[in-house]
Amino acid sequence: MHTTQLVDPFGRRITYLRLSVTDRCDFRCTYCMSEDMVFAPRQQILSLEELYAVADAFIGLGVRRVRITGGEPLVRKNLLSLLQRLGARAELDDLAITTNGTQLAELAPQLRAAGVRRLNVSLDSLKRERFAAFTRRDKLDQVLVGIDVARAAGFERIKLNSVVQRGRNDDEVLDLVEFAIARGLDISFIEEMPLGSVVSHRREQTFCSSDEVRARIEQRHALVRSSQVTGGPSRYWQVVGSESRVGFISPHSHNFCGDCNRVRVTAEGKLVLCLGHDNALDLKRLLRAHPGDGARLRQALIEALRLKPERHHFASDEQVQVVRFMSMTGG
Repeated sequence: MHTTQLVDPFGRRITYLRLSVTDRCDFRCTYCMSEDMVFAPRQQILSLEELYAVADAFIGLGVRRVRITGGEPLVRKNLLSLLQRLGARAELDDLAITTNGTQLAELAPQLRAAGVRRLNVSLDSLKRERFAAFTRRDKLDQVLVGIDVARAAGFERIKLNSVVQRGRNDDEVLDLVEFAIARGLDISFIEEMPLGSVVSHRREQTFCSSDEVRARIEQRHALVRSSQVTGGPSRYWQVVGSESRVGFISPHSHNFCGDCNRVRVTAEGKLVLCLGHDNALDLKRLLRAHPGDGARLRQALIEALRLKPERHHFASDEQVQVVRFMSMTGG
């Protein structure tokens, strides 16, 4: 067991890895990717063995939470074999997945059996036509069935993620909260991040702050700040009289960089130290030049953390500060 820990130049200890297993997705969400996305050639994507080697190195350096992301992670072939290996790691406090929900009706029980403890399900609208406009796919019913199957599968927590955009879905905030409360789910509302160039909307016109969203919810529900921490960027509030919590991810209005405890690895093996910066370390090159050399990989991670920036500088205007889409980074 390796006891060295990952600490960045600002004293923040890295305990949370977001590991992307694919850049592919069966949706084309307007804020995440373009309609005609060009995906990486399959040989450029890390193999399941390489993905496990990366996770193993991070776990050996003190990471205790792993979240599997995409693209849409559940379209990755044979993903369950990777999840079973990670689910068997006693050192992990949490193994979670972020998904669009289209595969949950089939896979949710198997995910839970493999050791996945928590699910995040993206859901930006409960209106069929609007959902289809957001995702460019008419699959709302499929997602809703998947959520119900997941609820029955016994996950520790299931959380909905909603990106709120003024004039596009901000009128559904209360409906989404009611949907979550009725099913015993949590929900996080997310300020859109300026990643990739979009043509479907102008970000400075559709920006909706977390404070505004919370004010709308408090018109109907009493919220009290929750002391529970999940390891991610959400700030949580308990809905009084309910088991549900409402979270706010506020990269613009309430910068959460000060206690950042996470890094991302893309499906192509790029170690992304901060969402708001383009600098990244190519782990794939190291993995393929020195297969099986866990010590070398761990040392590379320790050295890379010295370059982790203090914070991002997202603004709510139209300026695109990072050219890669979220789907290329890992959710």
